[in-house]
Amino acid sequence: MATLHTKPETSLSDLKQRFYTALLSDALDDLGYMNQAMHHKIRPLDASLVMVGRARTALCMDVYDRPRHGENPYELEIRLVDDLKTDEIPVFACGSSGRIGPWGGLLSTAAKVRGATGAVMDGFVRDTKEIVAAGFPVFHGGIAPLDCKGRGKVVALDVGIECAGVKVHSGDLVFGDADGVVVVPQEIEAKVIAAAQERLRGERNTLADLEAGESLASVFAKYGIL
Repeated sequence: MATLHTKPETSLSDLKQRFYTALLSDALDDLGYMNQAMHHKIRPLDASLVMVGRARTALCMDVYDRPRHGENPYELEIRLVDDLKTDEIPVFACGSSGRIGPWGGLLSTAAKVRGATGAVMDGFVRDTKEIVAAGFPVFHGGIAPLDCKGRGKVVALDVGIECAGVKVHSGDLVFGDADGVVVVPQEIEAKVIAAAQERLRGERNTLADLEAGESLASVFAKYGIL
């Protein structure tokens, strides 16, 4: 999996401190990438946490039978979590059936210990109190007590997926906060970060002028940011 080497001023830690999803979404829009924000149903368990990292994708499918004796229905899910590296984020595409819950407290603990910076799924999450207490960012499509065994299973890792309406590949930049989740394709990441940095400067100037009492119309005419 390719890794983008960012300069110190655009490290993931720096992005987490200075950027936010709305900023990245606007920068992507301005560059013509208008489908990079996940569906609004994807919400954080803890809205105070910010999640930034590299996607590791998992494709799930519905199943309708309990596993046979000796069969491990979690094989690929376990493989993904055990293979997670620092600053990676497992992203699960669970489809639209509303039956698959791939994530819970034990997986959060294992992922956090390995240096993962969060998890994203358009399916369900459970063990929510445990996850919140651990301070691990999880973005989900719903909360339910369901085990995925007999309902869904991971069938492929590190493949192109669509999660909550956004295409995701392993290595893409994933950013989540209280407003939702945005995915920045790795091949345009440097361009998006540069555009976001420029927009951030404009937003700070806009805010300063508004706080100084200038009218919204005059400030918008000056900076073109709203």
